[in-house]
Amino acid sequence: MRIHINSVFVDSQVKALDFYTNVLGFEKKHDVPLGGPEGENRWLTVVSPENPQGAELLLEPAGHPAVGPYREALANDGIPATQFAVDDVRAEYERLRALGVEFTQEPLEAGPVTTAVLDDTCGNLIQIVQGP
Repeated sequence: MRIHINSVFVDSQVKALDFYTNVLGFEKKHDVPLGGPEGENRWLTVVSPENPQGAELLLEPAGHPAVGPYREALANDGIPATQFAVDDVRAEYERLRALGVEFTQEPLEAGPVTTAVLDDTCGNLIQIVQGP
């Protein structure tokens, strides 16, 4: 068994695709229209350019009534929706800040792990992680 697709709920798939590809550096893998206004409601996934055949991230519309309270509770408690591995958290933090990305947690060392938490502009906190 292996991880195939993980979802992150987004306010706007158009905005999310721009952020996850043009800012974070992922590549679009699947973009299948499923109906809906203004290009929304698509089966829209992105992958790491370092592993295009690896796990996909589904940029899922946040329209279900349970999504709002769930995401709000996570954000209020500072809990990231998901985590992405990076080789150097501090370098990635500086690169993303230069692009205007807002962080809710600056790089923080916890033993052999370094983390930082950013706002994806689409309703989620995302943690970047370096280490085991």
